[in-house]
Amino acid sequence: MVRCPGGRHRPENSLGQSVFVHYSGAVRIIFIRHGQTDSNVGHLLDTGYPGAPLNETGLAQAAGLPDRLRDEPIEVVVTSDITRARQTGEPLAADKAVPLITEPGFREIFAGDWEMATEWQGYIDTIASWLTDPTSSMPNGENGVGFIQRYDEAIARLESYDCVAIVSHGAALRTWLGYRGQVTLDGDPRWQLHNTDTVVVEGTPSDWKILEWGDTPIP
Repeated sequence: MVRCPGGRHRPENSLGQSVFVHYSGAVRIIFIRHGQTDSNVGHLLDTGYPGAPLNETGLAQAAGLPDRLRDEPIEVVVTSDITRARQTGEPLAADKAVPLITEPGFREIFAGDWEMATEWQGYIDTIASWLTDPTSSMPNGENGVGFIQRYDEAIARLESYDCVAIVSHGAALRTWLGYRGQVTLDGDPRWQLHNTDTVVVEGTPSDWKILEWGDTPIP
């Protein structure tokens, strides 16, 4: 397993930056999908703030993250500010004795008028259409241009770290990783992201590489 490079200068004000700072060393990111909620169980399109909290299964999944990521030299845990993401990151940050930061830029892709629907097809089709028309949007929701920009900017604010854990959301993770991770996320089951699944990425803002998806190395 590749380990985080170290020794880069870390400007004190880097967390407030909103543009990429290019650097020669690679950063390692462990992306984590949040734990289970009752909205997941009920197949509800729960994308807004503050969202459903973790259920008992989700809390147990979050509690298991420290053991699963024991060997990762994580310096900071960053979560979306949606409740389930913050709850997922709390045990990991406590175990590592590192800061936990909430970042709205890592929120789920907002469904707009389809919020809390049980029928997801319009949401899925709209996100899929961003490959050819990123300006298309959910009714009163997000478009692809705005989503990718906010996610890129949220990652840019972490450029001073060597190894970061980010807790985010299923559609947001798959969409951003599909754009930036140099893989084609087709319908193959290997690209699914279950609750608290992880994706390990390394690189620089102009050259991200997915190393592991779940427990599977990516060649």
